[in-house]
Amino acid sequence: MHSSTFGVKGATLGVPKRRALVDFVDFRNGSVLRRSTVSMAKNNTDLCGLRLGSATMETKLISTSVGFGGVFGSSVKPRSVRVMASDGNIEDVVPTTLQSRSSGTVLPYVGVACLGAILFGYHLGVVNGALEYLAKDLGITENTVLQGWIVSTLLAGATVGSFTGGSLADKFGRTRTFQLAAIPLAIGAFLSATAQSVQPMIIGRLLAGVGIGVTSAIVPLYISEISPTEVRGALGSVNQLFICIGILLALVAGLPLAGNPLWWRTMFGIAVVPSVLLALGMAISPESPRWLFQQGKLAEAEKAIKTLYGKERVATVMLDLSTASQGSSEPEAGWFDLFSSRYWKVVSVGAALFLFQQLAGINAVVYYSTSVFRSAGIASDVAASALVGASNVFGTAIASSLMDKQGRKSLLIISFSGMVIITFIAHLFWTQS
Repeated sequence: MHSSTFGVKGATLGVPKRRALVDFVDFRNGSVLRRSTVSMAKNNTDLCGLRLGSATMETKLISTSVGFGGVFGSSVKPRSVRVMASDGNIEDVVPTTLQSRSSGTVLPYVGVACLGAILFGYHLGVVNGALEYLAKDLGITENTVLQGWIVSTLLAGATVGSFTGGSLADKFGRTRTFQLAAIPLAIGAFLSATAQSVQPMIIGRLLAGVGIGVTSAIVPLYISEISPTEVRGALGSVNQLFICIGILLALVAGLPLAGNPLWWRTMFGIAVVPSVLLALGMAISPESPRWLFQQGKLAEAEKAIKTLYGKERVATVMLDLSTASQGSSEPEAGWFDLFSSRYWKVVSVGAALFLFQQLAGINAVVYYSTSVFRSAGIASDVAASALVGASNVFGTAIASSLMDKQGRKSLLIISFSGMVIITFIAHLFWTQS
């Protein structure tokens, strides 16, 4: 018989390497292991607790598809090990030492974090249908400047919050920063809902903006740090999806405005509820294991890992965190380094993508689509805006599902081309009408 070895990424055990059949690193990460046949030498060899003589061992490992089910544990499950001993007898044995199924789940905690994304979208879209009614109630119907301030102060606050969110998360932790962000979110929503003049409304929008700015920085950060490697990409895309859902909810919430002009106060007040739920939910959510490890709180990091993934994966995740912390000694880049020749191309492309997306007019749609539909003579203006929000959610869901299959670049080309065509058609329709 030809002698063989069990390969472990570039290393061989025993005789010279013929072929690396099993990669234990890939096995740990949930990679697909194909059916392999291992021909053992005549010498007795211990493998997975089985003493084999002159034998042929056939191992079947079947991997389920990686998806949200991977959150609950490893997606690779040993099905059977067929052993033919020296006497010719064949036995099927299940190597229980290879099976490691997690008893934890991250989905509830991802859901809590996504309340921040929903609030982000809700505060962006809530002013869309409510602007005309709140302007009448506050006596600024003819003052478009003050109406513009009510809209734009949210973004001013969000700018401030986005710059401070990362530093707060590094200093106080992810869950505590969520709770801090919930304070201006709740107060801002309450002030906006009870405002009797323009000043409290603007202050409320400013505070809400600070809150959504902070959450915009830490929602994707927290989700990525608590998600298992095998589903990190899938869970990472839910942030944008829930932002679009929040916009849709805000537009749908404006449907009763036609029959009740004071409903705009309820629309703003509704945002207090998810703000409180976010603070309470984060009080019982585990902190990011990565942040705890970086702070030297190893016992707390192990406890968080046990909650998220189950006790079976504590050792593996702690080893990964230790390896990652020692992996690179390169210093972090500062703000001025972004303009160096090393990063300039990447920064320019990324900034241009965001800039052109905004210049395409999405903000005008989010904030003023109801007014545009009304001026176009559409009776159900709020309902039409809700349909726009629904199409936004639909497009985001499609992009999330195709992102890993079609690639980012091709989707960007297709989406920007579609925006050009639709904008051109809309312009022709508007000028002819």
